[in-house]
Amino acid sequence: MSNAREIVVKMLTKTEKNNSYSNILLSDTLKKYDLSTQDKKFASALFYGVLERKLTLDGIITDNSANSSKKLSDDVRNIIRTGLYQILYMDSVPDNAAVDESVKLAKKNKNPAVSGFVNALLREFLRKGKKLPGGKDRIDKLCIEYSCPKWLIRKWMSEYGEDVCMQMLETSLGKAPDTVRINTVGRTVEDVLKILSDEGISFERSSLILQAADLYYSGSVESTKAYKMGLIHVQDIASQLCVAALDPMEGDIVADLCAAPGGKSFTIAEKMNNTGKVYSCDLHDNRVNLIRAGAQRLGLSCVIPMKNDAKLFSQDIPAADRVLCDVPCSGLGVIRRKPEIKYKDPREFQRLSQIQYDILKMSCKYVKVGGILVYSTCTLSRDENDRVVDRFLRENPDFESCPLGEIFGDDKNRTRITLTPGKYNSDGFFVAKLKRIR
Repeated sequence: MSNAREIVVKMLTKTEKNNSYSNILLSDTLKKYDLSTQDKKFASALFYGVLERKLTLDGIITDNSANSSKKLSDDVRNIIRTGLYQILYMDSVPDNAAVDESVKLAKKNKNPAVSGFVNALLREFLRKGKKLPGGKDRIDKLCIEYSCPKWLIRKWMSEYGEDVCMQMLETSLGKAPDTVRINTVGRTVEDVLKILSDEGISFERSSLILQAADLYYSGSVESTKAYKMGLIHVQDIASQLCVAALDPMEGDIVADLCAAPGGKSFTIAEKMNNTGKVYSCDLHDNRVNLIRAGAQRLGLSCVIPMKNDAKLFSQDIPAADRVLCDVPCSGLGVIRRKPEIKYKDPREFQRLSQIQYDILKMSCKYVKVGGILVYSTCTLSRDENDRVVDRFLRENPDFESCPLGEIFGDDKNRTRITLTPGKYNSDGFFVAKLKRIR
């Protein structure tokens, strides 16, 4: 598996240098190399694992070396990270093998001293009994234990309280569920589940949503017969709950203004039994094409993919019964899917709330009197969630908050909700429901 390890080191270095999206980089990279299925699984697990645990691994490097990880070259740092990750978290790899393979990679470095340094650091960590650093204080300890930046820990503690913060930290690690939405246009849920079962795919039905299920499958969902037949699309339960709050009806006119790659538009269309019209919009042509391809695969003719700038009013979008405003956000609710997000400079997020407000303010112009407007994000940040909605309600008296609906159970009468991963094993998500009253 040495080739797989070398590929992972290159991907990790590229991610840091280019701010690459982990899922796209991994997919594109694995297509370039003739790796066995086993090696692909190993490379995927190691790549995502190191990204997820980067601060933990860097804390170990600092604790076992005179050099902090920042003083090492990118490749050397990532060789050590991969070695430490295998030692700590991959039971299938013997400790000696993890050290030896890391040293082999280090020997390819132009500096002959690098391999000795890598060997000494990894063996020192083993000699200490694989013990994690204790941290200078509680925040530092949590940072190392959960590989979460200190600024984010402080933010979540301040905004949501310690209990919710700890829940977020604990659920930010590990694999997210492979949840799908079953396309019931022209078929029943049972029909689709039988096709999945016949293919040997295990699943667990959602207790919340009849058309949702978590798949337990070693391959990609996109490779399944059900996916290729247009019977399912990938969608986290939080996104499905967002559409449930929107509550589209058959024959409705719906505008989904930040739609790509189109998952919520597809669920809207399915809930409407492929009647009415769903204007599914995005700013970029390539992303509009993703929506178009997805709608065609699912056989959803009521979805109208269109290019549109959500911050500008479009005469091509008619007055709508339902408008979904799922705005671009910091993505802090999906860090277990895209762990690189949590390492971004928080200053990159400072302008987002104004952009989000501008899109929400423009989105409301399409809502009919008596119509529904849902604002949502996949982040856990008061600035991007509650404060945007509070400002909108202050400045737009034609709208008022309204109940989320029966599907939210004990929360049905709430008008907004922050879905933390610990609640439904979903992505972190925010949903607010508004109604135009005049």
